[in-house]
Amino acid sequence: MFDKLFVLSQYITPQLAVSRLAGRLADNDRAPALKNRVVRWFIDRYGVNMSEAVDSDPEAYPSFNAFFTRALKPGLRPIDDGESVLVSPVDGAISQLGQITGDRVFQAKGQSFSLTELLGGDEQRAQVFNEGEFATIYLSPKDYHRIHMPLAGTLREMVYVPGKLFSVNPVTAENVPNLFARNERVACIFDTEAGPMAMVLVGAMIVGSVETTWGGVVAPGTGLVTTTRYDDQPDICFEKGEEMGRFRLGSTVVLVMPKGAVRWNEGEAPGGTVRMGEAFGTVTS
Repeated sequence: MFDKLFVLSQYITPQLAVSRLAGRLADNDRAPALKNRVVRWFIDRYGVNMSEAVDSDPEAYPSFNAFFTRALKPGLRPIDDGESVLVSPVDGAISQLGQITGDRVFQAKGQSFSLTELLGGDEQRAQVFNEGEFATIYLSPKDYHRIHMPLAGTLREMVYVPGKLFSVNPVTAENVPNLFARNERVACIFDTEAGPMAMVLVGAMIVGSVETTWGGVVAPGTGLVTTTRYDDQPDICFEKGEEMGRFRLGSTVVLVMPKGAVRWNEGEAPGGTVRMGEAFGTVTS
């Protein structure tokens, strides 16, 4: 009963208004006393390990978002430099991973979503990933919220896709159809040694915004899918493990690779946890 009521609340809540307000409040640096109380409550509520942060003093951060996107101490997440190793892009929990069936990506029991819709509705963009491999990783409130490259790559395209802002968790994954292809998201397409790679940063309820290292905060625009190509610009290149983006309040990364490009490590399974930089798969192409 509780799950049904929670899912119903997702449909009737003014998702966009609530999330945008949360984002503005999280960016506010004019009420330090209130910010400090909220940050300390958040740390206690979710068990945030501040000893990992470069600055472990919760009051040192000018805003809640500065705290939420805090940097880790150097060397705390070593990057596996194996030649054919694909590393985890984030700290988080594996929601699902496996093979894409045609254009369908498994979401949860009884639910799947369209790869084409996930990547902004362009069939040609999605076609190279048909029958490929995917991994969906959920970042909980306590996690490190910077996103890094699983492989070295060159940015070719960024697609902003407007959408809903359902909460992302096991309950909504099982009960909200097309959840990840329905929520607001930013799909980043890279060229890598294993072929094209899509990193999809999925928004959710209360997520203030998504930020990339090359473009800053990706702000909602006209309500239309917005595509930016980088073919005719100086190459934007990343090393494996280099930061490529941040969640300014919570959510999920969907990593997509072509058929036969990678093999996920044995033992990786839904419900398991991963840490940024550790071996997550092997490049096989």
